[in-house]
Amino acid sequence: MTEDELIHEVKEGGILLTTLNRPKAMNAFTFAMYEGLGAKAAEIAGDPAIKAWIITGGGEKAFAAGTDISQFTSFTTAQHALDYEERIGRVLSAIEDCPKPTIAAINGACTGGGAGVAGVCDIRIASATMRFGVPIARTLGNTLSLGNYARFSALLGPARLLELIYTARLVEAEEAKSLGLVTEVLPDQAALLARAEALARTIAGHAPLTLRAAKTTLKRLREHAIRGANADDMVALTFTSADFKEGVAAFLEKRKPVWQGR
Repeated sequence: MTEDELIHEVKEGGILLTTLNRPKAMNAFTFAMYEGLGAKAAEIAGDPAIKAWIITGGGEKAFAAGTDISQFTSFTTAQHALDYEERIGRVLSAIEDCPKPTIAAINGACTGGGAGVAGVCDIRIASATMRFGVPIARTLGNTLSLGNYARFSALLGPARLLELIYTARLVEAEEAKSLGLVTEVLPDQAALLARAEALARTIAGHAPLTLRAAKTTLKRLREHAIRGANADDMVALTFTSADFKEGVAAFLEKRKPVWQGR
């Protein structure tokens, strides 16, 4: 990861603003960026000077448009896929488990891994340009992990989540607000960032143990519902398929994939 792919700024009142900064690539995550976010989550967990954490995307077009697809070209075995999901799951859990309140300030595209990062933040607010989704059924032909299905199902409900997976459509800002996916829609990026900082300062002034208890208890409720479940076979099925290889190639070649169901 280059030094400027994640920019961390401490704002007034102990608010940390992290900017995903690959705007020419729609802020698509490299593996190093994922690891950098996980490391920052662990760092601020023990830093009493940081009261709240805002994550946003650099540039005008995206929060983050998923994982950088070029990194999938080396995947050849089921273990590669399982290792990838374990790695990303560990990073998402680190953000989710961070005891400080987290806010995703979403401008533009928020898809795939970007939707995963936003989804584990405590609060999501958006600009009017937000488009949120996991369009893997028309792009890569892979699947979400069990953990991410549980997270998105908790946010959207299973029926709505299936509809979004099946149609591979993106949810725009006002619909996202009506679904409860985001709590506020701001007119533009400047207003979004100003509101994120104001909201973070308000939350940071409240009883930290109450906030932490609410966050932890809700996560335990969700985890209780999936205890004992496993979907590694579905990860292996999709990531080792001819369709996944075709999806990656088609994405990089900027053409429509030809699915074969194998």
